[in-house]
Amino acid sequence: MERISQVSNQLKPNKTASVLHRTKTVVGQKNPDDVVICAAYRSPMCKNRRGGLKDTPSEKLIADVMKGLFEKTGVNPKDIQDICLGNVLQSGAGFMVSRMGQFLAGVPYTVPVHTTNRLCSSGLEACSIIASKIQNGIIDIGLAGGFENMSQFEMEGLVPPTDTLHDDVFENENARDCMMSMGVTSENVASDFGITREECDKFGLNSMNKAINANKQGYFKDEIIPIKTQIKNKDKDGNETVKDVTLTQDEGFRDTTLEKLGKLKPSFKKGGCSTAGNSSQTTDGAAIVLIARRSTAEKLGLQIRAKWVTYAVAGVPPRVMGIGPAYAIPVALEKAGLKVEDIGIYELNEAFATQAIYCAKKLGIPQDKINPKGGAIACGHPLGCTGARIMATLLPELKRSG
Repeated sequence: MERISQVSNQLKPNKTASVLHRTKTVVGQKNPDDVVICAAYRSPMCKNRRGGLKDTPSEKLIADVMKGLFEKTGVNPKDIQDICLGNVLQSGAGFMVSRMGQFLAGVPYTVPVHTTNRLCSSGLEACSIIASKIQNGIIDIGLAGGFENMSQFEMEGLVPPTDTLHDDVFENENARDCMMSMGVTSENVASDFGITREECDKFGLNSMNKAINANKQGYFKDEIIPIKTQIKNKDKDGNETVKDVTLTQDEGFRDTTLEKLGKLKPSFKKGGCSTAGNSSQTTDGAAIVLIARRSTAEKLGLQIRAKWVTYAVAGVPPRVMGIGPAYAIPVALEKAGLKVEDIGIYELNEAFATQAIYCAKKLGIPQDKINPKGGAIACGHPLGCTGARIMATLLPELKRSG
């Protein structure tokens, strides 16, 4: 009975969340009900199947990044009121390993967790869910983020077997195009909007050079949580070897030239634009973001690093799926009362150079404002993680650049 009483007390509804005020967030003004970002950290981005995280289970990776955030911020895991993590490749968007990960990080079972899958923007969608719950008075503080283990889970499993689909799918263009390879959609963007191979290679080279420079300058150190793990390999006799390692930096940087990039074969279409040198790398990684109501952050003594102003999504034809930011960004800017030129830094996911180039051209964003420390072409793209990884990369750069 004593055990039942303890559980009953712990499971009482959360009464700490503030009453709903729905005060409009205004850029440049502070309000106690503002949604603020207190911290954002990530693991190193490691090569798919060949990198330092290839043998690291997702729950271990989630736990290590969470623990790193707790240590750096001093936030008590018991104060967290909800967790949302993005994942694409694992069953149920990785709901089970997410729950396991929070326990390994020391977060009690009284803190709920849920997962979401919005493909490449899953980590950012997770942030928007926690931010929305704070804005609506449901919670006052939460964790958001994302993770992906592309070494252990295949992208091919995302498309259902065609013999299980209804015949109408094959008669409906948009429904049929949902099964299209991401690489083919990249080539569609290039052909539909007149983007050239040379433009893509230049964009890829620029991403690499920016990331290499940022790494040399130590700019990534403020966002990366070192990960202690093991790497398993086979010796020449087929016996398994285990090596203890501490991973501290991204693995995808390639010192290259425009000439070398120009010699790479197109990956998805003969004579196409997208190659291994101007497309994102498949990668393992995780990122966690601490989001709170301003009054709660101040009460807990947490550093406030940024304010969450607004968020927007937009749908586009599946055959050119990567151009979504070109249509979502104007909606977000309008909500915030801002213009394209008002923004100092744009973190655009570089799934493919084609779609990033299109978005920049469509919106009139200068290249020097895009991904100043490089993007997914250089650092890698763990699908469910990237949206939150972008947050971890952006905050230190905003501080550094003033």
